[in-house]
Amino acid sequence: MKVTATTRFRSPKSRKIGHSRAFTAAVLFVAAEQCLALTTPAIIASVTSLQCLEYRVVGICFWLLCTPFGCTVKTSPKVRHFIPELVVSSYSDTGGNPWGEMSALSMPTPASKGGGNLITPSPQRNNLSRFKNVDGIGYPGSSALTALAHGFGYACPTGATPLTPYYLSTLDPLAWRQAVPESVYPQALIPGMREIGSQALGNMWGSVYPRHGFLVQPDDFKASAVMAQRASDFITRAGQPHVYLPLQPMPSPGYWPPQPVMENNINNHRWQLLAPVIQTTCAIFPSPTIQSADGAYAWSLWRPYRCCQRMGQTFLFSIDFDGGQ
Repeated sequence: MKVTATTRFRSPKSRKIGHSRAFTAAVLFVAAEQCLALTTPAIIASVTSLQCLEYRVVGICFWLLCTPFGCTVKTSPKVRHFIPELVVSSYSDTGGNPWGEMSALSMPTPASKGGGNLITPSPQRNNLSRFKNVDGIGYPGSSALTALAHGFGYACPTGATPLTPYYLSTLDPLAWRQAVPESVYPQALIPGMREIGSQALGNMWGSVYPRHGFLVQPDDFKASAVMAQRASDFITRAGQPHVYLPLQPMPSPGYWPPQPVMENNINNHRWQLLAPVIQTTCAIFPSPTIQSADGAYAWSLWRPYRCCQRMGQTFLFSIDFDGGQ
């Protein structure tokens, strides 16, 4: 019996077509990854969320206006709206801030070299710590927010300076990586104090203290969110044992900046997710989770401001009738 074997050969031309298609697919994949990167224009565009802004008239302000012809009392509406003050990034790899233009600010230093998580894929070993770097940088879209708020009436000025690095965890290695001295604070030692979520409701994500970069949490999004909450907690307070620039605007006549961030309080602050995807709504933690492939996340931190337009030389008083406090 004679058996004839037939072999199919690919011509050089077909090989070239195959390589060309593979190269084109690779280029498109890289382009798609770059399009998904968080950029400053994308952050500014995200400010148009009316749900995050929540503009409301909450009272009336009274001013004393004096001229050479006498004095009179003038009034102006007292408004309240939220303002995005910070872009808070929480990410595993040192130098891997998802906000591309700002990633150079947080490159590794001699005291802050390593990054990544102490985890394994095994579900039986999900009790190891995750580590996150955190950067808190002034929100770049203040003018866009002011224009949006002016569409409803008077707009409150922000207390944050755009693009200012209020906190870079790479410059705070003793507190962020060693938990010194916060590991011995009562808030860190007593269970149930300053927790994000609730043990009773079964949605506790982690504790605010000690405010450092490690947390035993199997969910990467939740761990990153806890780190962002921890950093915002001391950034919005003065005199904390960290290397940072406090974001604590001072009140003035007719201008009431927000109180320091407090977890679980939606009237005190809100988070808008920017990475891995940009959302058009705000929430507090706990919130729905969206996992990032590279362990990098970013949020806009919105806080409520109250103010009224100056109508005279002297501020007399204000009356609050709806959410003014």
